[in-house]
Amino acid sequence: MEWNLEESWREKLKNEMDEPYYRELVDKVQEEYENETCYPPEDKIFNALNLCPFDKVKVVIMGQDPYFNPGQAMGLSFSVPEGVQLPPSLKTLYRALGINLNGINQPSGDLTRWAEQGVLLLNTTLTVRKDKKSNSHRKYKWWCFTDAVVRALNEKREHIVFMLWGRIAQRKERFIRTDNGRHMVLKAVHPSPAVRRKGEWNGKEHFTCCNKYLEKHKIAPIDWMIVSEKLTSE
Repeated sequence: MEWNLEESWREKLKNEMDEPYYRELVDKVQEEYENETCYPPEDKIFNALNLCPFDKVKVVIMGQDPYFNPGQAMGLSFSVPEGVQLPPSLKTLYRALGINLNGINQPSGDLTRWAEQGVLLLNTTLTVRKDKKSNSHRKYKWWCFTDAVVRALNEKREHIVFMLWGRIAQRKERFIRTDNGRHMVLKAVHPSPAVRRKGEWNGKEHFTCCNKYLEKHKIAPIDWMIVSEKLTSE
């Protein structure tokens, strides 16, 4: 099967998708999905790109690879579906935003409403094998494909904020121009449980810095707190 990819991204990445490594990647990953339990669901592999078309991207939040426990990964970095318990890394982000995690009504872990505002929630590797297999699909060269995503944004767009969290995500920095304010790069350690045990996450100010940069360039800021509002069907 061919994975569904939003039209604007397919246009920008069409040359990349003709590369031999990409065809091999697709074949190997599809074989994994046939023979192993992998995440996210196959129809969500490109969820980050599909929810955030190329010309709508304002911010890129770069993680490592998907959650590898059942029911968590949904193709958006750090996000889990509505109703799923918040994983530790997402709790770290919410604490940095000042979102209350101790009340009766827990905030949603579904970051779709960030994506719909122009936040590309992209992992460096887009698939993973189940249960404690972090980086298990990196060998299939997903990083080449996500390099191409960053390069395209760098070359064809201006005034995007790239939040690179963790050593692997920060390897993308070499593709991003920041001269004359063309783009902004914000770097921090990955918001892992280990970081939380050591104290406050050092990316806490990224959300504020991001919005100041966007506003400076007359771009609507991101409403980061929208996840704290309870979803209703009204």
